[in-house]
Amino acid sequence: MIYKSLKECVDDLEKHGHLVRIREEVDPFLDMAEIQRRVYAAAGPALYFERVKGCAFPSVSNLFGTVQRSRFIFRSTLKRVGQLIRMKADPGSALKAPWACASLPMTGLNALPRKVASGPVMAHSTTIDKLPPIVSWPDDGGPFILLPQVFSEDPLKPGIMHSNLGMYRVQLSGNDYAANREIGLHYQIRRDIGVHHSHAVDKGQPLKVSIFVGGPPAHTFSAVMPLPEGLPEVAFAGALAGRPFRYIRKDGYVISADADFCITGTVDTRDTRPEGPFGDHLGYYSLKHDFPFVRVDSVYHRSDAIWPFTTVGRPPQEDTSFGKLIHEITDPMVPVSIPGVSALHAVDAAGVHPLLLAIGSERYRPYAERSPMEILTQASAILGFGHCALAKYLIITASEDNPGLDIHDVEDFFRHVLERLDLTRDLHFQTRTTMDTLDYSGTGLNQGSKVIVAAAGKAVRTLGHSLPGSFSLPGGFSQPRLVMPGVLALTAPAYGHENDATADVARLTECLENQDLSGFPLIVLTEDSEFASRNIGNFLWTTFTRSNPSHDIHGVGAFIRHKHWGCQGPLIIDARLKPHHAPPLVEDPAVTRRVDELARKGRSLHGII
Repeated sequence: MIYKSLKECVDDLEKHGHLVRIREEVDPFLDMAEIQRRVYAAAGPALYFERVKGCAFPSVSNLFGTVQRSRFIFRSTLKRVGQLIRMKADPGSALKAPWACASLPMTGLNALPRKVASGPVMAHSTTIDKLPPIVSWPDDGGPFILLPQVFSEDPLKPGIMHSNLGMYRVQLSGNDYAANREIGLHYQIRRDIGVHHSHAVDKGQPLKVSIFVGGPPAHTFSAVMPLPEGLPEVAFAGALAGRPFRYIRKDGYVISADADFCITGTVDTRDTRPEGPFGDHLGYYSLKHDFPFVRVDSVYHRSDAIWPFTTVGRPPQEDTSFGKLIHEITDPMVPVSIPGVSALHAVDAAGVHPLLLAIGSERYRPYAERSPMEILTQASAILGFGHCALAKYLIITASEDNPGLDIHDVEDFFRHVLERLDLTRDLHFQTRTTMDTLDYSGTGLNQGSKVIVAAAGKAVRTLGHSLPGSFSLPGGFSQPRLVMPGVLALTAPAYGHENDATADVARLTECLENQDLSGFPLIVLTEDSEFASRNIGNFLWTTFTRSNPSHDIHGVGAFIRHKHWGCQGPLIIDARLKPHHAPPLVEDPAVTRRVDELARKGRSLHGII
């Protein structure tokens, strides 16, 4: 099915039983977002909100709520795009199976953007305050566009083929924004729009941007697709949509002809406004900070406009489906892009950027016993590869030690690494570097550290499944819990001042120094060890979103030798909540009760949540 509009997609999903209509009037302040999250958690259908309180436009959410539905939406084109990626990764595949490549010329033609004189999006004009003001979390700074496609061109190389289409959050009102005239634009580090903004600053001119909402679903997906430099997202959008990206030029702006809505405006060279807070995909609020903003010029919409949205929070959420599709599409390119690396996995349950797993290879000395050598070279390449540069914990191992290792089986991957980890040798820190904008575990905005854990060779230990009978803890530490073989979680004293926290860890390491914990190479400190050990998701989220490697990694028998840090006994990660961390997201009980009402018999969500 080739969709020319979002409405065609909505109608098709409804026809095939993948969408339900919510007939009741629903408040865009918190209620719509909680409905989205709960239906997603129940693996439910896409949702069409017929009546958005205080707004004339209907809304749709959970379009990509399951990977199966996402594949259904792209059922006519996903296979072709996959073939295109595989052929780029292995050009010889076209000779081996030429019949499988018959559709590639048409896919290539669809990737060429097409300029048109007009389009459905130009049918009407409106103002910012008429758009659905969706607020997702109680302490959000205002309503946000939650599936934006922010378009910009490079001021030094203008043209559609030098453009960027990215999903950068847009705050519609609140804080110090002038109503209807200014909206917030939050983009994180290592985003291509930052390059365009920098070039605009160099030229001393505002950056023109267009914000598309809706349109064919392929356009939305393309805005989150990590593409190699030089390949514009609008080209990928056309290939995945099965129809060229159609655009209009008006008043110096590029406008997506098939979008449901389009906001045009300019970003000043250096002026900023406070943006946020915003409940983000790590499961915490990103706090209020100064970011660029857009001076709004025009707002357009089509006659049958539908406002698509999602909501983010502690993973998994709907954006998890994006990540899984991205992995499916891009996996064949990993060995081509980083020689020797066969697999990468940004772990969604850990917030994506905090934890990156990798499988490399050890071929430097095939005649000798394996140890981390080539995988250290590959780790450096990974941290220079696109968004992988934002990884905080990079754990890499060698395929030769277990050719069948599944990088998506996180617990088995940890088992494999922990069996081989030499704590005196295998940890490599970058102590003052950049960190994901949304990660507040570091020393400041975008400031933190990284650690590479590189393990290869024979197993050096058998992982413990139960604590030794003589195991003891110092005062203030309690409730040891087995997370998985070899990993313990401890309830530790609440984190207060950094000096006190350091003293706590020192007491713990001293107590553990003479105990036999050879089967437990990893110990995690938290406020609630029962929660952290309840399931693998809790462990990953707690451990990797709440720790800064340079400050929060400790060890029993720790030493520094020739600038290298290591330890003789268990590695300890202090994953306690700290005063400088952003608060975790908590739902409003009153909203939860209102959503519960929609699940009663005779209401729209009965049998769904």
